[in-house]
Order: sequence, then structure tokens, then C-alpha cells
Amino acid sequence: MPGKKVVSSFRDPSGFVFERDNILYRQVNKVYKDDFDLLMNSGLYNKLVEKGLLIRHSRVDVPAFDPGESYCIILPEKVGFISYPYEWCFSQIKDAARATLAIQKTAMDFGMSLKDCSAYNIQFHQARPVLIDTLSFKKYVPGQPWVAYRQFCQHFIAPLALMALKDVRLNQLLRVYLDGIPLDLAARLLPLRAYLFPHIHLHALSQHLFRNRQVRQTDCRIDKLSLLGLIDNLDAAVKRLRWNPRGTEWADYYDTIGYSSEAFEHKKKTVSGFLDGIKPVNGWDLGSNTGVFSRIAADKGINMVCFDNDPAAVEKNYMDCVSANRNNILPLVEDLTNPSPATGWLHDERCSFMQRGPVDVALALALIHHLAISANLNFDMIAEFMKKISRFLIIEFVPKNDPQVKRLLAAREDIFSGYNRSGFEDSFSRHFLIRDSVELRDSERVMYLMENRGTADG
Repeated sequence: MPGKKVVSSFRDPSGFVFERDNILYRQVNKVYKDDFDLLMNSGLYNKLVEKGLLIRHSRVDVPAFDPGESYCIILPEKVGFISYPYEWCFSQIKDAARATLAIQKTAMDFGMSLKDCSAYNIQFHQARPVLIDTLSFKKYVPGQPWVAYRQFCQHFIAPLALMALKDVRLNQLLRVYLDGIPLDLAARLLPLRAYLFPHIHLHALSQHLFRNRQVRQTDCRIDKLSLLGLIDNLDAAVKRLRWNPRGTEWADYYDTIGYSSEAFEHKKKTVSGFLDGIKPVNGWDLGSNTGVFSRIAADKGINMVCFDNDPAAVEKNYMDCVSANRNNILPLVEDLTNPSPATGWLHDERCSFMQRGPVDVALALALIHHLAISANLNFDMIAEFMKKISRFLIIEFVPKNDPQVKRLLAAREDIFSGYNRSGFEDSFSRHFLIRDSVELRDSERVMYLMENRGTADG
């Protein structure tokens, strides 16, 4: 069996990714032979892997997916979770941009250059940005401009500038524009005084002026020193961009959680005990805020992905993970009531949130009231959602008389007559086996350990 070609890699004639027996391989086509050999023999591959900027791979002797086109087959190191730029916080996009520029600058030292700069070629592997497209390099030709410059501006400069200078939520434009935010659109949204205008405003203007003219690559010449200067200028511009994560509703949630420190400590011990009992390998923390409970799981060696719809909370979580050098927590921006869809050609280039599961365990702590009351989702709908994404579920029920629920109900009519503990247990019992429940001390909140009925033994 030849396996299955991964649709997201169909655009590059140099090669593609395919899956066989649940293993991902990359076929390097004959047309890319010279560039691939240069990458491997020049020392560039080893240097980038040593710096943690390029995914490691091994050359393997397995049947090619397309033997007529194949030069060789490589087995890349597996990335634990595939994420997308519209799910990244500000500093993740910034770190991915700087990693891309560092790759380009290093490549030029070895006589090569990046031929594309798609943000989708970067993944957070062990919580750090790394290039996963081994075929993104080509031989550097003196005098030729950097062909990936415009794409870099669309995928990195435009979203970062909009997030820093306008509104951090504007990275969601990347959800619509899969090849990066159009520079003419970014130019209209940004102030003309923005110091990045040479990379956005003038670039957008040149695109407009030359839209109907054929410009040959030989008409645009740039020497190596000037090209390196451009890379340094881009890196300095990215480095100067700042966004201060404050002013959002939930960024300081744990300072105003509304129940005692004794209850909070009991909650942490309960979660820890549940995790010890099921021993998961990976998990998702839904509504993670700044990731307090993901850290409990990560300290046990569990690979965690944190999801929260508050960009400030995700930013704080990510920066804390970076400063602590944590390599098994990945914070992401995600609205669970409108999760990332499958996008691209035939809705098959980028996986949906659901398609990237299921995982061993999902944490849903201080979340149920937001889904049920703020989003008007009934318990059956929430339980069905949780069943699709996890084998085990650690979930917290927050009753109506809790300060946080009262806060949600203060500005709206209470139409939630079924929002009670018995209704919660009845709904979730249809999808999960309730393995344990613990009433938190000094609180009326209840913690549950549940197991998916579809995957439970027996």
C-alpha cells in the first residue's frame, strides 16, 4: 500500500508528506535533488538542527509513495500537536517570525536561502518554534532578491503590526487569509506613521503599481550584504514590537477567583490525585487561563496543550512557560464555542480543532458555567463535545450560588432551570462513567473524574 498523501503538502513540487501505517514520511522528489543534497552536505542541516531551528529527520529505506518522482524518503521527528498562526498569542507569532529570520540568515552562511516563509511551516515542537518543512531551502544565487520577502511580511509582519499597534485580536484575520494578511489591507488598517511602513505600506504600494506589469527577477538585483541588511532590519522591527497583556476580563482571574485558598489548594490536590490514577500521556486543558493546572499535569510528564479564548491569559501562560523553560506545555488561543474549523482546499489543508483529538485526558475546570450560561449550551451538548475529544475527563461543576455564576447571571435573565448538580450528572452519565467525585473544601464546587463510555474497558 502506498499510503495516504497529506493534502496540506500538495502545493510544493519539491516533495510532499504522506502517511503510512500511522507514520508520517516526507518524499523528496527528483526535481529537488540538488537543493536537498546541498542542504545535507553543506552543513546547513546540522547547524539548524543543532540550533533547534529545523526538525530533525532520518533517511529511511521504505517504498516511495510516487516511485517515478522520488529521490529519497525521510522520516521527520514527530511533532506532538499541530497548531496554526491564528491560534498563537502575540509572542508566539513574534518568536516564530524571529526563528524564521534566524533560519534565513543561517542559510545564507551556507549558500542557501528560504524559498518560502509560510507561518504554517513553523510549529511549536517541545514548546519552541521550529521549521518543519525540510524542503523550504534553495541554492542562493548572488544578486537575486529574497523571493520569500513578501510572504514573510504577509504571514508575520502584518499580523504582528496589527496586533501591537491596533488590536491583538486582529491575528484572527489569518483564519480567513491562509496565505497571510494582504499587505494592502494591513496598510489601510495601520497608521501611516507606523515605523514598519517600508515593509507594509511601500510594499503594498509597489504591488499596486506593478500589478499589471511583468517584472522579471533579473530586473531586481540585490547584493548579499544588502540582503543580510534587510534580514537584520526585519528582525529589529519585529523585536521592537511590544504588546502588554492586560486589560482583558480573565487575565487576572486567579487573583479574583471568588473562593478560598483552602478550596483552591484542595482543587489542585484533587486534580493531581485524579491524574495519578489514570496516568495519561497527553491532555488538553480547556479554558486553561494562565495554565495553573496544566503545570500540575506537566510536572508529571504529561504533554499538555492549553486552550483559552483570552489572548492576555494565553500570552502570560506562554511567557511563563518560556521563562521556566517548560517543554511540554503549549498555550493556544481558542474559542471553544467557535473552535478552529477545517480550512483550505476541500476543507482538508488545515485540521479542525476536533480533528486534532482525541487525547487521553481533558481538564474542564471552572468552565462548565461559561459554556452553559454564557454560551447557552445545555449539559447534553457539552457532554457530547467532551466525549469526542477525550478518553478521561476531569471536570468541575460550579453551582448557581457560586460567586462566579452569580456574576454571569447578574446581567441576564436566569432561564437555566436545569442548571443543577443532578441535571449535570444525568447528562454526563449518558456519555461518561463517573469514576470519582470530590466536594471541594470550603466550597460547593464538585470535582469529577469521568471515563468515556465509548473507550472504557468492558
